[in-house]
Amino acid sequence: MTVPYKTYLTEKELPKQWLNIKAFMSDVPPLVDPATKKPCTLAELSEVFCTALAEQELNVTDKYIPIPPEVSDFYKLYRPSPLVRAYGVEKALGTPAKIYYKFEGNNTSGSHKLNSAAAQIYYAKAQGLDAVTTETGAGQWGTALAMAGAYFGIKVKVFMVKASYDQKPFRRNVMAVYGADVSPSPSELTAAGRKILQAHPNTLGSLGCAISEAVETARADASGKTRYVLGSVLDQVVLHQTIIGQEVKAALDKLGETADIVIGCAGGGSNLGGLAAPFFAEKLTGGKGARIIAVEPSSCPSLTRGQYRYDFCDTAKTTPLAKMYTLGCDFIPSASHAGGLRYHGMSPVLSKLYADGLMEARSYRQTEVFAAAVKFARIEGTLPAPESAHAIKAAFDAAEECKRSGEAKTIVFGLTGTGYFDMKAYDSFLSGGMTDGEPTDAELGAHRQK
Repeated sequence: MTVPYKTYLTEKELPKQWLNIKAFMSDVPPLVDPATKKPCTLAELSEVFCTALAEQELNVTDKYIPIPPEVSDFYKLYRPSPLVRAYGVEKALGTPAKIYYKFEGNNTSGSHKLNSAAAQIYYAKAQGLDAVTTETGAGQWGTALAMAGAYFGIKVKVFMVKASYDQKPFRRNVMAVYGADVSPSPSELTAAGRKILQAHPNTLGSLGCAISEAVETARADASGKTRYVLGSVLDQVVLHQTIIGQEVKAALDKLGETADIVIGCAGGGSNLGGLAAPFFAEKLTGGKGARIIAVEPSSCPSLTRGQYRYDFCDTAKTTPLAKMYTLGCDFIPSASHAGGLRYHGMSPVLSKLYADGLMEARSYRQTEVFAAAVKFARIEGTLPAPESAHAIKAAFDAAEECKRSGEAKTIVFGLTGTGYFDMKAYDSFLSGGMTDGEPTDAELGAHRQK
């Protein structure tokens, strides 16, 4: 059959359930209370998260969790998203590989983040809450949450990593359009922010810092009507993003295709986990499954150079402990332009899958990532976000491997964000001013657990 450039599902074919990867796994280390060193309970997690989300975080038995009708209706505003055959890339690379990308940028937030934002805001509304707090790196998550907050009528407070707050002013403008209150992090608004600024006066912040401020702000609401929500890392967020991978699998089935290689960028892990979920499920149930590759920046290489251990999810050490690949909760990466990937740790569920050998990981310098992004834009027409460009670079490399071997493998990668608010980054690359910041072994060693 002739494969179209874009393959869409119909609205009736949209997934009606999220896929819970943990229920396919034999062992998933739990979140741990740092005070008691015991697994976190529903009551404890519900002090920070919406109760329904806390339940999803602890759910290790249900392989599929129904998507509420209200969330499904919201999804129809921008889903299904297309699976695109990258014919131009195949021709330019001269590869026998078949290359597809799942494009999640066809909504105002510009990324996949809206899939979880809608769910988390819905559960906040259903619980009768008034407001949520959150962190954002590049601003895509903050934008998505602001959009969902406006739709469902929930106030949104965003702490945006200062490096991105300065680099991407138009992202915060979009958040403001949707009614969100945005502050650079670290800030003087919280005890955590003030402490970090005192210790590091000129810091450009990190996602760990912003999480600390968002959690503190939620807990400080005496009315009890505010909860913290997050855009990546924890299992509840990976769960919501599995609509991506399920759509990919359904579209490939329509085309009579099977993915050989699945590639996603990895910061906290929600986009990669969502894209790869059904392929992990195949592996975990005895199927051959696809080769799954996580791609991260060399400036923040949690999988490729981190330790697999329990660590705090935030810099101020106010969150539960999660077993994950981590560079240390006090590690602050260089101010790379892939703000959404500047997180010290990795999703606990993905960390476990990586530790068990079900996934590969590689890291790239930002100059080679931007070179791939520019090449892709000139061929395919879409300007990718710096985060997604990591997956593009790895897909190019996989296609070159096929060219050398002569194998016609099917490669699928996630194009999970657009780069239209990242023009300062592209200007830096095109003008020759971009540099590559990589931590030394000594710098990483200072944050390692002895």
